[in-house]
Amino acid sequence: MGKRGPKGYSPEHIVATLREIEASVAQGSTVADAVAEKHISLQTYYKWKKSYGTMSSDEVKRLKALEQENANLRKLVADLSLDKQMLQEVLKGKH
Repeated sequence: MGKRGPKGYSPEHIVATLREIEASVAQGSTVADAVAEKHISLQTYYKWKKSYGTMSSDEVKRLKALEQENANLRKLVADLSLDKQMLQEVLKGKH
């Protein structure tokens, strides 16, 4: 599972919310009003916009897949490093 913020918003939800706010602003609403409708703060909006503003939903899905793959690879490297360390200790004990 991808990273989630304190309120548990998924990257997909964030991107969808950003698009809805952009649509409201394009129809003449102010950013502050559009953000208030979504029950998020302006600070959160600008933070999300900085992180996810240029992403499409396909890119978010790809990012999520890459984050999962990265987590799996990190776990694999940790497991292999532990195996290597144990084997080195066994070899030291034989000499």
